[in-house]
Amino acid sequence: MAQEQPARLYVASRDGQALRIGERIAQHCAEAGRPLTLQRLGDTPPPADEFAQAPLVGLVAAVRYGKHLAEAEAFLAVYRNLPTPPPLALASVNLTARKPGKDTGATNPYITKWIARQALSPVATAAFAGRLDYPRYRWFDRQIIRFIMLLTGGPTDGTSTVEYTSWPAVDAFAAELLTRLPADEATRAPT
Repeated sequence: MAQEQPARLYVASRDGQALRIGERIAQHCAEAGRPLTLQRLGDTPPPADEFAQAPLVGLVAAVRYGKHLAEAEAFLAVYRNLPTPPPLALASVNLTARKPGKDTGATNPYITKWIARQALSPVATAAFAGRLDYPRYRWFDRQIIRFIMLLTGGPTDGTSTVEYTSWPAVDAFAAELLTRLPADEATRAPT
């Protein structure tokens, strides 16, 4: 049997907020003495043998224009093709999660539809509101996001920067991930 790998956390981020969330989760786990390997997803998904024997695989993925990023989809295609995939923890970062009742893994429409469409059975789910940062967006992106905010009752001025992420919720998700790691994960050095 192959040696077990360290727990992994992959991040698909466009504007950096999903990456900040992933870094916070990794920091929380490291401070608890149970580090995990954080990796930002690129155009090519990691090979399956990189995470096939991990005790836990996490994915934090941003939503852009109503869909999770393509690199997250590509990663899940590799994950789903594993004969025996490791336990999966899944978090979606989207501005819809700023609304009460749409801010959990069980109630957020993006993550619930994603799980159903991908036929996944994650051991933990979360939905985190992102950060609205109009000044950083290109002109076209700003107009699209303003329109989406108009439809959903958010700020449309085109100049606002609003931090919607609930950092206590991110910490709670990290704490849940810690409960999903085997006991010996705390004593094994990361590779």
